[in-house]
Amino acid sequence: MLSDQDKYLHGLKFGHWEENMLNSTHILSAYDDNNSCSIDDFRNKVYSTAYSMFTLFGLFGNSFALFVLLKTYRQRTAFHIYMINLAVSDLLFICTLPFRIVYYVSKGRWYFGNFLCRISSYVFYVNLYCSIFILTAMSITRFLAIVFPVRNLKLVSIKRAKWACAGIWIFVTVTSSPFLMTGSYTVDNMTKCFEPPPSNEAKIMVIVLNYISLVFGFIIPFAIILVCYTMIIKTLLKNSMKKQQESRKKAIRMIIIVMAVFFLSFMPYHIQRTIHLHFLKGNKNCKESLHMQKTVVITLALAASNCCFDPLLYFFSGENFRRRLSTFRKQSVTSMAHEGKRKKSASSPEKSEMIPELEKQDSNES
Repeated sequence: MLSDQDKYLHGLKFGHWEENMLNSTHILSAYDDNNSCSIDDFRNKVYSTAYSMFTLFGLFGNSFALFVLLKTYRQRTAFHIYMINLAVSDLLFICTLPFRIVYYVSKGRWYFGNFLCRISSYVFYVNLYCSIFILTAMSITRFLAIVFPVRNLKLVSIKRAKWACAGIWIFVTVTSSPFLMTGSYTVDNMTKCFEPPPSNEAKIMVIVLNYISLVFGFIIPFAIILVCYTMIIKTLLKNSMKKQQESRKKAIRMIIIVMAVFFLSFMPYHIQRTIHLHFLKGNKNCKESLHMQKTVVITLALAASNCCFDPLLYFFSGENFRRRLSTFRKQSVTSMAHEGKRKKSASSPEKSEMIPELEKQDSNES
């Protein structure tokens, strides 16, 4: 039997132990909540898989398209100039994708230094907005060619297309330069890149840049594209001649493809990015945070996929690219045929020289 004093001391020890257990359980539950609110595994799998696919298909498609476009450069048009610049922009971005793949396969460890981290982030935005502005320029060019065919002869030229592309590159590279300011940083002995900025000042800068790029890099170009394609469709529907039915179908098909790519790649990213930046200001629960982070991952992957969609635009933009491809094939076949004839002509004199020598040898032997 325990005395009253022993019972009292035993109760204090047990109460203290139980309190510690409750505190430990609270800490563990908070730790589990923090881990359950993390989407690192989901993010790493999605990005590593998506970027690997984009590297494979984007590299092949854009390299092949650029090769054909450069081989047939003598047949250049305004569209030709825009497509070359679009392919170059995509290939520059694709060159940075292997760094992203290694980062997400390594579960968020950056091995390539601060400079490459800055360049990789910067090139993503340069490619994104170069693609948007070049597609807008192509839409304006097609609008002038179909709606105002007479004025098109004066307004659209190869020289002006080159100046437009130069202006796009200068404008985008300069306005995207603030993204060069955010590089890698270390957290828990791990070097991070492509992560949300740790400081509040950097977050405010990102929010300001988001609104500037949203208005000038997405809303205005998208409005221009909508107006151009609306006018194109109206003009094509008015001209209901049987001879133009096939060309009208091809033009409408091209418009549908361009708009589908724009809706799938650019629009979800810009909308979700704006919503996400406002979401970061408030304190949300774990479920809402998980949902928001996953949608950010998916929309960012969709935005990066524009480098794979652009080669489809080259092919479906009309007969122009396909005609260049057929011309390139004919040129290669013709050059192979000429080489074969040269080899035959080179070997025939040798044979003719060998015959008299053999005859001389036979006469000497006899």
